[in-house]
Amino acid sequence: MKSLFRTHAVLLFSGIVTFMLMGAGQSLYGPALPAFAREFGLTVADAGWLVSALWCGSATGVAIMFWRGQGITPRHALAILALGAAGIAAGLGWWATVGFSVLFGTGYGLSTVVFNPRVLRAFGAKGPSMVGLLNATFAAGAIAMPLVFVRVGSDPQISFALVAAICAVTWLFAGSSGRVDEEVSGAIEPYRFRPLILCFAVIGIATEACLIGLGPTALIKAGVSETIAAEALSGFFVAFLASRSALVFLAHRFAAFTILAVAMAVAACSALSATVLPPIPFFVMLGGATGLFFPNCYVEACRQMGTNPRVTPTIIAAGLVGGISAPVLLGQVLGGMGERGFFQIVGGVCLVTALAAFGLRARMAAKG
Repeated sequence: MKSLFRTHAVLLFSGIVTFMLMGAGQSLYGPALPAFAREFGLTVADAGWLVSALWCGSATGVAIMFWRGQGITPRHALAILALGAAGIAAGLGWWATVGFSVLFGTGYGLSTVVFNPRVLRAFGAKGPSMVGLLNATFAAGAIAMPLVFVRVGSDPQISFALVAAICAVTWLFAGSSGRVDEEVSGAIEPYRFRPLILCFAVIGIATEACLIGLGPTALIKAGVSETIAAEALSGFFVAFLASRSALVFLAHRFAAFTILAVAMAVAACSALSATVLPPIPFFVMLGGATGLFFPNCYVEACRQMGTNPRVTPTIIAAGLVGGISAPVLLGQVLGGMGERGFFQIVGGVCLVTALAAFGLRARMAAKG
């Protein structure tokens, strides 16, 4: 194992830093939107198009990797992330900033597809654990960057310039990490489309997006103050980071789909408990369960679908479908429900998904 770490140290280092920067960049949009609105004379609602631009760019990056991914390396992804962040920092005007936000999102999508399969294959039996570590660092960046934003005077230009600078430095050290496919992949397996496991990806990312995007609002609707709701979201991310960090020690010991099924069950119990008990502790517990969704679904989907370069873009695209659509759809429904309606819906969806996961797991075990 030590030899694997020595061989692929550059890949792991560049992946960890890139995922931290992805989390940092995404988390910047929330506190930075009011500042952008003031700078460009917009309402906060209009400035929210920057967030939409980020996700449109992410979908573009995933599409690029699906159709032309074989020639794209970590250096390409880092370069686009750096250019996008630098463009946002430059403050060249509203539409230019939107355009650079799309570019940053494109680098985000490229990075997700570039690093996850490389790390999974490079570290062999420890691959699932390293994927867990990689995705845990995303949460670390998301937690740290809002604090950095405050320390630099709540200036979005300085904050995005810092992201761009770190991307550029990481680019210098990522040169040799693009050869891992040829070194470890062996024969490329045929592309196997497995819609059932992709449904778990859709639901998992949809749940994550709704909890992050709508969770604080749901807590406020349940009678929690805005300050406490914001603190609860921080607790959610701490639990999210802790569970993903735990995968470093668990992912190579237990089957990925087993961990996913248990995580869904824990999420269901937490959300349903939040419908009748004080919601804040259970919202934090939801963060721990949610942190286990994507890495384990990704590992299981790769196992079922093969090593074809189009597999990872397909999995990420399925997640984007859930992440983009679910908050909009759930937001429309919540207005007509009671103060705990959000947790009722999340709990019901997770319960049905957990039962389906345990049923599928039993069927897989029966087949051997």
